[in-house]
Amino acid sequence: MHYYRYENAEVSCCYKYLMFSYNIIFWLAGTAFIAIGFWAWSEKGVLSDLTQVTRLHGFDPVWGVLVVGTVTFILGFAGCVGALRENICLLKFFAGVIGFIFFLELTAAVLAFVFQGQVREWISDFFLANVKAYREDIDLQNLIDSLQKLNHCCGAKDPNDWNLNVYFNCSENNPSREKCGVPFSCCISDPADTVVNTQCGYDVRASGTPSQWSNTIYVKGCMIALEEWLPRNLYIVAGVFIVISLLQMVGIFLARTLIGDIEKVKFNYY
Repeated sequence: MHYYRYENAEVSCCYKYLMFSYNIIFWLAGTAFIAIGFWAWSEKGVLSDLTQVTRLHGFDPVWGVLVVGTVTFILGFAGCVGALRENICLLKFFAGVIGFIFFLELTAAVLAFVFQGQVREWISDFFLANVKAYREDIDLQNLIDSLQKLNHCCGAKDPNDWNLNVYFNCSENNPSREKCGVPFSCCISDPADTVVNTQCGYDVRASGTPSQWSNTIYVKGCMIALEEWLPRNLYIVAGVFIVISLLQMVGIFLARTLIGDIEKVKFNYY
Protein backbone atom coordinates (compact mmCIF):
# COMPACT_ATOMS: atom_id res chain seq x y z
CA MET A 1 0.00 0.00 0.00
CA HIS A 2 1.37 3.43 -1.01
CA TYR A 3 1.30 6.47 1.22
CA TYR A 4 1.68 10.01 -0.15
CA ARG A 5 3.23 12.93 1.68
CA TYR A 6 0.47 15.49 2.08
CA GLU A 7 2.25 17.95 4.34
CA ASN A 8 2.30 21.37 2.62
CA ALA A 9 1.07 19.62 -0.53
CA GLU A 10 -0.83 22.64 -1.76
CA VAL A 11 -0.02 25.89 -3.47
CA SER A 12 0.01 28.92 -1.18
CA CYS A 13 -3.25 30.82 -1.74
CA CYS A 14 -1.53 33.96 -0.47
CA TYR A 15 1.14 33.98 -3.20
CA LYS A 16 -1.34 32.74 -5.80
CA TYR A 17 -3.82 35.56 -5.35
CA LEU A 18 -1.14 38.17 -4.75
CA MET A 19 0.29 37.18 -8.12
CA PHE A 20 -3.17 37.36 -9.67
CA SER A 21 -3.90 40.80 -8.15
CA TYR A 22 -0.45 42.08 -9.19
CA ASN A 23 -1.08 41.09 -12.81
CA ILE A 24 -4.75 42.00 -13.14
CA ILE A 25 -3.72 45.65 -12.82
CA PHE A 26 -1.18 45.28 -15.62
CA TRP A 27 -3.64 43.36 -17.76
CA LEU A 28 -6.31 46.05 -17.40
CA ALA A 29 -3.72 48.80 -17.98
CA GLY A 30 -2.52 47.04 -21.14
CA THR A 31 -6.10 46.77 -22.39
CA ALA A 32 -6.63 50.49 -21.73
CA PHE A 33 -3.42 51.46 -23.57
CA ILE A 34 -4.36 49.35 -26.60
CA ALA A 35 -7.88 50.83 -26.65
CA ILE A 36 -6.47 54.38 -26.43
CA GLY A 37 -4.01 53.64 -29.25
CA PHE A 38 -6.69 52.33 -31.62
CA TRP A 39 -9.00 55.19 -30.65
CA ALA A 40 -6.26 57.69 -31.53
CA TRP A 41 -5.71 55.97 -34.86
CA SER A 42 -9.43 55.95 -35.61
CA GLU A 43 -9.59 59.70 -34.89
CA LYS A 44 -6.77 60.25 -37.41
CA GLY A 45 -8.39 57.94 -39.99
CA VAL A 46 -5.52 55.46 -39.93
CA LEU A 47 -7.80 52.46 -39.40
CA SER A 48 -9.68 53.27 -42.61
CA ASP A 49 -6.41 53.78 -44.53
CA LEU A 50 -3.53 51.76 -43.06
CA THR A 51 -1.07 53.20 -45.60
CA GLN A 52 -1.04 56.38 -43.48
CA VAL A 53 1.12 54.53 -40.95
CA THR A 54 4.03 54.48 -43.42
CA ARG A 55 3.62 58.09 -44.57
CA LEU A 56 4.72 59.69 -41.32
CA HIS A 57 8.38 60.70 -41.43
CA GLY A 58 8.58 61.42 -37.71
CA PHE A 59 7.70 59.45 -34.59
CA ASP A 60 4.02 58.62 -34.11
CA PRO A 61 3.37 58.62 -30.32
CA VAL A 62 0.53 56.15 -30.87
CA TRP A 63 3.11 53.48 -31.74
CA GLY A 64 4.66 53.92 -28.30
CA VAL A 65 1.26 53.60 -26.62
CA LEU A 66 0.41 50.46 -28.60
CA VAL A 67 3.78 48.77 -27.96
CA VAL A 68 3.61 49.47 -24.21
CA GLY A 69 -0.02 48.35 -24.13
CA THR A 70 0.63 45.12 -26.05
CA VAL A 71 3.61 44.11 -23.88
CA THR A 72 1.73 44.98 -20.68
CA PHE A 73 -1.39 43.11 -21.83
CA ILE A 74 0.56 39.93 -22.74
CA LEU A 75 2.50 39.94 -19.47
CA GLY A 76 -0.61 40.65 -17.39
CA PHE A 77 -2.56 37.92 -19.17
CA ALA A 78 0.27 35.38 -18.77
CA GLY A 79 0.64 36.23 -15.08
CA CYS A 80 -3.11 36.07 -14.35
CA VAL A 81 -3.73 32.79 -16.17
CA GLY A 82 -0.47 31.31 -14.91
CA ALA A 83 -1.43 32.08 -11.31
CA LEU A 84 -5.04 30.89 -11.52
CA ARG A 85 -4.29 27.75 -13.55
CA GLU A 86 -0.99 27.12 -11.73
CA ASN A 87 0.69 26.93 -15.12
CA ILE A 88 4.48 26.78 -14.69
CA CYS A 89 5.15 27.54 -18.37
CA LEU A 90 3.22 30.84 -18.28
CA LEU A 91 4.75 31.83 -14.96
CA LYS A 92 8.26 31.17 -16.26
CA PHE A 93 7.44 33.20 -19.38
CA PHE A 94 6.24 36.09 -17.18
CA ALA A 95 9.29 35.99 -14.89
CA GLY A 96 11.69 35.63 -17.84
CA VAL A 97 10.27 38.58 -19.80
CA ILE A 98 10.14 40.83 -16.70
CA GLY A 99 13.76 39.88 -15.95
CA PHE A 100 14.77 40.59 -19.55
CA ILE A 101 13.05 44.01 -19.47
CA PHE A 102 14.81 44.83 -16.20
CA PHE A 103 18.15 43.84 -17.76
CA LEU A 104 17.46 46.07 -20.78
CA GLU A 105 16.57 49.02 -18.53
CA LEU A 106 19.73 48.57 -16.48
CA THR A 107 21.87 48.24 -19.61
CA ALA A 108 20.29 51.33 -21.18
CA ALA A 109 20.91 53.36 -18.00
CA VAL A 110 24.59 52.33 -17.86
CA LEU A 111 25.15 52.97 -21.58
CA ALA A 112 23.41 56.36 -21.36
CA PHE A 113 25.73 57.34 -18.49
CA VAL A 114 28.90 56.08 -20.22
CA PHE A 115 28.10 57.45 -23.69
CA GLN A 116 26.46 60.73 -22.72
CA GLY A 117 27.77 62.59 -25.80
CA GLN A 118 26.40 60.05 -28.26
CA VAL A 119 23.06 59.90 -26.44
CA ARG A 120 22.80 63.70 -26.50
CA GLU A 121 23.50 63.72 -30.23
CA TRP A 122 20.98 60.92 -30.88
CA ILE A 123 18.24 62.73 -28.93
CA SER A 124 19.01 65.96 -30.80
CA ASP A 125 18.80 64.21 -34.19
CA PHE A 126 15.56 62.52 -33.11
CA PHE A 127 14.04 65.86 -32.09
CA LEU A 128 15.11 67.53 -35.36
CA ALA A 129 13.62 64.67 -37.40
CA ASN A 130 10.31 65.22 -35.64
CA VAL A 131 10.52 68.98 -36.15
CA LYS A 132 10.47 68.25 -39.89
CA ALA A 133 7.31 66.15 -39.49
CA TYR A 134 5.61 68.56 -37.07
CA ARG A 135 2.53 69.21 -39.23
CA GLU A 136 2.17 65.62 -40.48
CA ASP A 137 0.62 64.12 -37.35
CA ILE A 138 -1.55 65.76 -34.70
CA ASP A 139 -0.22 63.57 -31.88
CA LEU A 140 3.38 64.36 -32.77
CA GLN A 141 2.48 68.05 -32.96
CA ASN A 142 0.89 67.95 -29.49
CA LEU A 143 3.90 66.09 -28.08
CA ILE A 144 6.40 68.67 -29.35
CA ASP A 145 4.19 71.56 -28.23
CA SER A 146 3.94 70.04 -24.75
CA LEU A 147 7.72 69.57 -24.51
CA GLN A 148 8.39 73.16 -25.59
CA LYS A 149 5.79 74.69 -23.28
CA LEU A 150 6.78 72.64 -20.23
CA ASN A 151 10.52 73.24 -20.66
CA HIS A 152 10.27 76.84 -21.93
CA CYS A 153 12.36 76.00 -24.99
CA CYS A 154 12.17 76.21 -28.78
CA GLY A 155 13.79 73.82 -31.25
CA ALA A 156 16.54 71.34 -30.42
CA LYS A 157 19.44 73.86 -30.23
CA ASP A 158 17.66 77.17 -30.93
CA PRO A 159 14.56 78.55 -32.71
CA ASN A 160 16.32 78.44 -36.10
CA ASP A 161 15.91 74.66 -36.07
CA TRP A 162 12.38 75.34 -37.31
CA ASN A 163 13.91 76.19 -40.69
CA LEU A 164 13.92 72.42 -41.22
CA ASN A 165 10.12 72.43 -41.39
CA VAL A 166 8.58 73.30 -44.76
CA TYR A 167 5.96 75.53 -43.15
CA PHE A 168 8.32 77.56 -40.94
CA ASN A 169 11.49 77.87 -43.06
CA CYS A 170 12.60 81.29 -44.31
CA SER A 171 13.18 80.38 -47.97
CA GLU A 172 11.93 82.94 -50.50
CA ASN A 173 9.69 80.45 -52.30
CA ASN A 174 7.88 79.40 -49.12
CA PRO A 175 4.20 80.42 -49.57
CA SER A 176 3.20 79.51 -45.99
CA ARG A 177 1.83 82.23 -43.72
CA GLU A 178 4.00 80.68 -40.99
CA LYS A 179 7.17 81.49 -42.96
CA CYS A 180 10.04 82.55 -40.68
CA GLY A 181 7.92 81.87 -37.65
CA VAL A 182 7.77 79.30 -34.85
CA PRO A 183 4.93 77.26 -33.31
CA PHE A 184 2.82 78.98 -30.66
CA SER A 185 4.38 76.69 -28.01
CA CYS A 186 7.63 78.67 -28.38
CA CYS A 187 5.92 81.91 -27.34
CA ILE A 188 6.33 83.44 -23.90
CA SER A 189 2.75 83.44 -22.65
CA ASP A 190 1.17 86.05 -20.46
CA PRO A 191 -0.37 84.46 -17.32
CA ALA A 192 -3.27 86.90 -17.68
CA ASP A 193 -4.20 85.54 -21.13
CA THR A 194 -7.16 83.15 -20.99
CA VAL A 195 -7.12 82.32 -24.72
CA VAL A 196 -4.07 80.81 -26.43
CA ASN A 197 -2.81 82.95 -29.30
CA THR A 198 -1.82 80.36 -31.92
CA GLN A 199 -0.46 83.09 -34.23
CA CYS A 200 1.98 84.61 -31.72
CA GLY A 201 4.97 83.03 -33.47
CA TYR A 202 4.28 84.44 -36.93
CA ASP A 203 7.25 86.29 -38.57
CA VAL A 204 9.25 86.24 -35.32
CA ARG A 205 12.46 85.15 -37.06
CA ALA A 206 11.99 87.39 -40.11
CA SER A 207 14.16 90.10 -38.56
CA GLY A 208 16.26 90.81 -35.53
CA THR A 209 18.60 88.62 -33.52
CA PRO A 210 17.98 85.83 -30.97
CA SER A 211 18.54 88.32 -28.15
CA GLN A 212 15.71 90.46 -29.57
CA TRP A 213 13.45 87.44 -30.04
CA SER A 214 13.79 86.65 -26.35
CA ASN A 215 11.13 89.25 -25.59
CA THR A 216 8.58 87.24 -27.56
CA ILE A 217 9.69 83.60 -27.68
CA TYR A 218 11.92 81.18 -25.81
CA VAL A 219 15.38 81.20 -27.39
CA LYS A 220 16.80 78.32 -25.36
CA GLY A 221 16.98 74.99 -27.19
CA CYS A 222 15.18 71.97 -25.73
CA MET A 223 18.44 69.99 -25.54
CA ILE A 224 19.92 72.67 -23.28
CA ALA A 225 16.70 72.74 -21.24
CA LEU A 226 16.88 68.96 -20.83
CA GLU A 227 20.52 69.11 -19.71
CA GLU A 228 19.55 71.72 -17.11
CA TRP A 229 16.46 69.78 -16.00
CA LEU A 230 18.19 66.46 -15.29
CA PRO A 231 20.58 67.64 -12.54
CA ARG A 232 17.75 69.50 -10.79
CA ASN A 233 15.51 66.43 -10.83
CA LEU A 234 18.12 63.70 -10.49
CA TYR A 235 16.59 62.34 -7.26
CA ILE A 236 13.12 62.19 -8.83
CA VAL A 237 14.44 60.31 -11.89
CA ALA A 238 16.41 57.92 -9.67
CA GLY A 239 13.37 57.43 -7.42
CA VAL A 240 11.13 56.56 -10.37
CA PHE A 241 13.72 54.08 -11.67
CA ILE A 242 14.04 52.46 -8.22
CA VAL A 243 10.24 52.15 -7.80
CA ILE A 244 9.86 50.56 -11.25
CA SER A 245 12.74 48.19 -10.51
CA LEU A 246 11.23 47.18 -7.15
CA LEU A 247 7.84 46.49 -8.77
CA GLN A 248 9.54 44.31 -11.38
CA MET A 249 11.50 42.40 -8.72
CA VAL A 250 8.30 41.87 -6.69
CA GLY A 251 6.69 40.36 -9.79
CA ILE A 252 9.67 38.07 -10.37
CA PHE A 253 9.71 37.06 -6.68
CA LEU A 254 5.99 36.20 -6.67
CA ALA A 255 6.29 34.22 -9.91
CA ARG A 256 9.36 32.25 -8.78
CA THR A 257 7.82 31.55 -5.35
CA LEU A 258 4.61 30.31 -6.96
CA ILE A 259 6.59 28.14 -9.39
CA GLY A 260 8.46 26.63 -6.42
CA ASP A 261 5.16 25.83 -4.62
CA ILE A 262 3.66 24.21 -7.73
CA GLU A 263 6.77 22.11 -8.35
CA LYS A 264 6.80 21.05 -4.66
CA VAL A 265 3.15 19.93 -4.89
CA LYS A 266 3.84 17.93 -8.04
CA PHE A 267 6.86 16.29 -6.42
CA ASN A 268 4.85 15.36 -3.34
CA TYR A 269 2.02 14.03 -5.48
CA TYR A 270 4.18 11.80 -7.60
